Amino acid sequence: MRKELDKEYEASLKSIETENYVDRIFYRPIGFRIAKMLRNTPVTPNMVTIISIFFGVAAGPLFYYNNIVYVICGIVCLVIANILDCVDGQLARLTGIKSKIGRILDGLAGDLWFLSIYVFLAMRLNNEFSTWMFFIPASLAAISHIIQANITDYYKTLHLYFLNKEKGYEFQRLSEVRKQHKEMKPGIEKALFFFYVGYTSLQEALTPKQQLFFKKSDEHYGEMIPDNIGNIITSKSRIVMKKYLDYLTFNGRSIILFLSVLTGYVWIYFALEIIILNIVLIISIYKYERIFAWFFQPGEIGTLPDDPLK
Repeated sequence: MRKELDKEYEASLKSIETENYVDRIFYRPIGFRIAKMLRNTPVTPNMVTIISIFFGVAAGPLFYYNNIVYVICGIVCLVIANILDCVDGQLARLTGIKSKIGRILDGLAGDLWFLSIYVFLAMRLNNEFSTWMFFIPASLAAISHIIQANITDYYKTLHLYFLNKEKGYEFQRLSEVRKQHKEMKPGIEKALFFFYVGYTSLQEALTPKQQLFFKKSDEHYGEMIPDNIGNIITSKSRIVMKKYLDYLTFNGRSIILFLSVLTGYVWIYFALEIIILNIVLIISIYKYERIFAWFFQPGEIGTLPDDPLK
């Protein structure tokens, strides 16, 4: 019975490899229990995502007040939002109810939570120091966050793509996304998917060596990249994820966010986003670019014996 439960729990995750420590011991187990309760109800993953947006956005106005009760309520709202963010994906995998709009909503949810937080933290600092200038770092932090979350999601999905095609089904290249958008009928779904086109465009713009790898790979292998190449990529990707990417996730930034609002030094969080996490992002991109450069620039890293991509 225990083994079956563990198997079902693992099936509710994209991959245990891409989950960080806090998710594995806290958010995902709770999300799994809630997803199991909702599995045979009319509640859909998209409904859960929308509810998570309300909780996450509510944290912003609660962080505006320099009041411990409101701040704790804001922290609780954000924790609930992240639990629900786990629930929607786990429920989708347990029920088989998956959609492109669900993936877009899921990514948009986190951006909306933090957009609310940045606005109200800037308003709080404006109120404390009587200057609107804090909206500048708030805007920079928001832009930084969107890019960091985008690239983190990209690399984790890419890791799954090479690890297990079934788990990595969400990984798509820009050409595929544009084609799907073009074929869609006008409406809300197509309008939302337009943002996904922009989302994917940014990912590919920031990963040029990886895109060159795919281009050369298409020429030599078509869609069937050999397992030995996939194994090398995932083994190296695993190291970068644990060393760097985990700091760019919700758990990496939320600890500093909670400490900054609890202590009243909310400007520290903006500094973290703009300086520290952007440095981590740059290092992560550099490390991943080196992984893909391995296969076609032997002078830079070295190459595999008889590598056809060199």
